Amino acid sequence: MTGAEHLIVVATGLVAGMLTSTVGVASLVSFPILVALGLPPVVANASNTVGMIPAGLGGSVGYRRELREQPGVTWLVVVTCAVGSVGGAVLLLALPSGVFEAIVPWLILFTCLIVGAQPWISRWLRSRQPHEVAPRTKMSPISTVFAALTGVYGGYFGAGSGVMMMAVLGLGLDLELRVVTALKTLAVLAANIVAGLIFVLVAELDWTAIGLLAAGSIVGGYAGAHLGRLLPPTLLRILIVLAGVVAAVTMLS
Repeated sequence: MTGAEHLIVVATGLVAGMLTSTVGVASLVSFPILVALGLPPVVANASNTVGMIPAGLGGSVGYRRELREQPGVTWLVVVTCAVGSVGGAVLLLALPSGVFEAIVPWLILFTCLIVGAQPWISRWLRSRQPHEVAPRTKMSPISTVFAALTGVYGGYFGAGSGVMMMAVLGLGLDLELRVVTALKTLAVLAANIVAGLIFVLVAELDWTAIGLLAAGSIVGGYAGAHLGRLLPPTLLRILIVLAGVVAAVTMLS
C-alpha cells in the first residue's frame, strides 16, 4: 500500500470503530475498503475481523458504566457470542464465500424491522400478561440461543451482526437502549476476538491492514461509546435501522 492508502485505512478504522459502538454495521465500511485496495475477499474479511478487535475494546471501555449495571447478562453475552463465533469462523474457512449471500441481506432487513418496532412489540407482549410482570433483566433460553446464532454470523462475516444483536437483546430484555447498545458492542468484541484468534492461527492475513485498522478503530470505538450514550434513544434507534437497511441494500446490489 502507498502512504495515501495507509491513511485511508486508518480513517476507515476510525469511522468503523465509531459505527461499532453506535449502529453496529462497521464491516460494511471497512471490508469493502480493504477489497477495493486489492486484498482478496477472504483475506480482507479475516484481516478486518482481527483489525476491528480494538474497536470493540475501545467501545466496551467507553461503555463500562453500562456494562457494570447488568453483570450477569454481560457475562452470558460474552460466552454465547464467543462460542458461536467459533462455528462462524470455521464456516468462513470451510464453505464457499457465496453460501450466505442470498439470505443475509433479508435477515438484516428483518432484524431492522424488529429493532424499529421493538418498543411497540414489547408493550404488546406485556399487555398480553394477565398480571403485572417485573422487567426482564435475565436472558431467557430462547434469547441465549439467538445470541449464540448471532455470534455464529459474527464469526462468519459480521456485517450487520450488531443490528442483529440489538434485535435479540431488545426483544429478550427490558433494558434501556444505552445498556443494550453497550451489550451489543461487547458481543461484537467477543465474536471478533475468538474468530480473530482462529484466523491468526490458520488463515492468511494482511498484517499491515490489520495494524492500520486497529490504530483507527480503537479511537473510533471509544469515541463512539460516548456518542452512543449521548444520542436520544429514539434517534439512536432510527440510525440503527437506517444503517441496517443501507447494509442490506449494499449487500443485495
